[in-house]
Amino acid sequence: MKMVTEVAKKIKEGFPGTSVELFADHRLRIITGRESVLSLLSYLKDHNYDHLALISCVDRIGEGELELVYLLNSYLREDEEYGEREKESIIVKTRIPRENPQIGTSIHVFDNAEPYERELHEMFGISFDGHPRQTPLFLEKEYEIPPFRKDFDTREYVEKEIESIPAVED
Repeated sequence: MKMVTEVAKKIKEGFPGTSVELFADHRLRIITGRESVLSLLSYLKDHNYDHLALISCVDRIGEGELELVYLLNSYLREDEEYGEREKESIIVKTRIPRENPQIGTSIHVFDNAEPYERELHEMFGISFDGHPRQTPLFLEKEYEIPPFRKDFDTREYVEKEIESIPAVED
């Protein structure tokens, strides 16, 4: 818990306008602007939070924003035993507008960000500037409204796509 407490203090000092909240169960939640998120991720990686476990998204439709959520942990070093540091996790959140959602890619910080960003591009319509290949990962076609957005009409999709498939007769 000592390490995450020190990191929280340094982030408050070094990243103005960034909100930092420390939880008793070894978690740190950081909320920052999209202009700071990549430098913050790089800073955290340089301070031993070198495992990007996940990038996810929350559609804040009522607020006209998409919230990106990055989950970071520390890798266990060869000369260390499992201890308090490995229990620590950092959640970094930032928001971008739903209308024309764009943010810089984090691939130059974490190589494994590539498939997460491809998925978010496909499912939420987020454009990651500098991403080398925002090609489909799961879907066979593009949709007018990305399918994980709250305003995607699942019933309309089923009626149009699924129910139009002729039944197989015995």
